[in-house]
Amino acid sequence: MSTVAVQLDPQVAAQAVELAVILPTYNERANIAEAIRRTQAVLGNTPHEIIVVDDNSPDGTADIVRQLGRQDTRIRILHRIGRRGLSSAIIEGMMASTAPMLAVMDADMQHDEAALPRMIETMRRENLDIVIGTRNANGGSMGSFARPRVLISQLSARLSRSVCRCNVSDPMSGFFLVRDEFFRCAAPKLQTGGFKILLDLLASCEQTPRIGEVGYRFRTRVHGQSKLTLNVAGEYFFLLLNKLAGGRLCPRFALFALTGATGLATHFAILTALYLGLHWSFLTAQAAAAFVAMSTNFTVNNALQQSRLRGRRAWTGYMRFTTLCGLGAIFSVSYANYLHITRTPWSLAALAGIAIGSVWNYAMTQIFTWQMPQARRAVSIH
Repeated sequence: MSTVAVQLDPQVAAQAVELAVILPTYNERANIAEAIRRTQAVLGNTPHEIIVVDDNSPDGTADIVRQLGRQDTRIRILHRIGRRGLSSAIIEGMMASTAPMLAVMDADMQHDEAALPRMIETMRRENLDIVIGTRNANGGSMGSFARPRVLISQLSARLSRSVCRCNVSDPMSGFFLVRDEFFRCAAPKLQTGGFKILLDLLASCEQTPRIGEVGYRFRTRVHGQSKLTLNVAGEYFFLLLNKLAGGRLCPRFALFALTGATGLATHFAILTALYLGLHWSFLTAQAAAAFVAMSTNFTVNNALQQSRLRGRRAWTGYMRFTTLCGLGAIFSVSYANYLHITRTPWSLAALAGIAIGSVWNYAMTQIFTWQMPQARRAVSIH
């Protein structure tokens, strides 16, 4: 790679940013100012910048950061409109910096900022590519979290090691420091729809990274709500599968396959109970099973969406979903009934009907159920 030599004024060069701290946020208004204050306090005289990447938080998180940035030029805001996702936010924040060292922390103050200077010193002293803030070694701990949460974290870490190219104690950590050149080499292979960027980074790099770990105590969130949702869990398991498959899986198709499998199981369970158990006619049982499967699909699909519909929008989305899927169901149920009348085994007839409606349902609901509300939110700035 060619380099460009630039002559800088010595005073300007002395002020060049050495570290960028990336803080991805969504509804962190109550935490962000204190998180920035604490981070700057421990960094002291280290030339740094803090880049807050906010996914258009409705609570006005970005407005707080703007106010702080007008008082301190080291504080920057990337306000994303119409886009959501932890990993993609971190990637955009890193790409927006010229600093040679990039740190990632949560804005909810669960990561102990006091460990950051030790991480910087470790990277410099040992000439490392990545330094991980670990909860599982070197004096680190999960703090006061309940035993079930600790067990989930430990199980996730064990699963994560199956796709990592190295042996680390906490591959699920969201608190780490990485050299800019190492990150940029791995960036083209990163899965922007995920939420565990460190795991993705370790699984995507072509060269074996030089890694160090610094222990810290994971703190309990004081303000706001945890971002650990079913969507997050789904994205984590898809990340594992995608890396094991060499990055060949399509995220949207994986979501469709998961919800489709749930709907298929529900459809056949209801159809079997009504047709064989209660001796309903095949047409009536098939129609009832299709309706229940549609409702199940909506519930699962909505829970796994990054832009999940809530409240009144959930009901509106459900009505739109069932209306669109209902059009497909008319054809699928009619076709299945035709096959059944022509002496096709009932299970094969039902499966053929489901196949007819699947492509329609996938295309229409992705465009008109979740995509349209997201587009409308994109033009709303709080």
